[in-house]
Amino acid sequence: MSASNERVRVLRGREWARPVRPVRREVRGVTPELDEGRPPLLFVPGFGHGAWAFAEHWLEHAASRGFSAYAMSLRGHGGSDPAPEATLRAYTHDVVQVAAGLPRQAVLVGHGAGALVVTHALARYPARAAVLVAPVLGGWSTAGVALRRNPAGTLPALFGGPLRLHRRQLFSRELPEAEARRHVARLGRAGRRAQWQLLSGRPAEPAVGRPPVLVVGSPDDRVVPPAALERAAGRYGSAPLLFPGMGHDLMLDARWREPIDAICDWLVKEPQRV
Repeated sequence: MSASNERVRVLRGREWARPVRPVRREVRGVTPELDEGRPPLLFVPGFGHGAWAFAEHWLEHAASRGFSAYAMSLRGHGGSDPAPEATLRAYTHDVVQVAAGLPRQAVLVGHGAGALVVTHALARYPARAAVLVAPVLGGWSTAGVALRRNPAGTLPALFGGPLRLHRRQLFSRELPEAEARRHVARLGRAGRRAQWQLLSGRPAEPAVGRPPVLVVGSPDDRVVPPAALERAAGRYGSAPLLFPGMGHDLMLDARWREPIDAICDWLVKEPQRV
């Protein structure tokens, strides 16, 4: 056995020896009127967001395109059980467990730091495909961008406090102010340990079965710069699909239909893969 395989074996052994604590997880779902046999979509929200962020628009719209659509809340988020000391490993466990309970092999769709969780879940769950939406894949460069663009909201997170995102980071000016404030008011916080692990940027293991991966984002995102989108897509041998004029929360912004339609189109046009 090679050294790399030996490391993987030891890692799995530790995980079995110290299992993740089970929690009650919130999962919302919408199914299409006609089952066309397409793979279900599992939407994984970023830190501070819950299933509500996808239930607002994308679940119903994906179902109207023929996909069973589910959105989950990571532990400590949305309607899932509280978990102030949650880790990236625990979040990954949540995604794998929910995906394994779906009726068919799923497409994992992660937003923001939820995209990082999805990359780790892909090493444990044989997804049909994956979509990384405005992906925050970690590393100290992530903190550097956040400090430059939102110092007051980012500094507390570096010392164990909550990360606070503001309206201008998340949404375009097209979204009505009242609607933007309503969404911001629903934001929660990630576990302190998970926030630190995000900054450490531990890379994910290779995906099981090497599923196709699409990266979606906006060149005007004030959380994820264009160069980060290019790097994320480059990991999977592709280029990002960009939507100018939109904010970080593409699923809640004024033109939310454009990215979800593009995701559905990509899945429909890749039958040999998906």
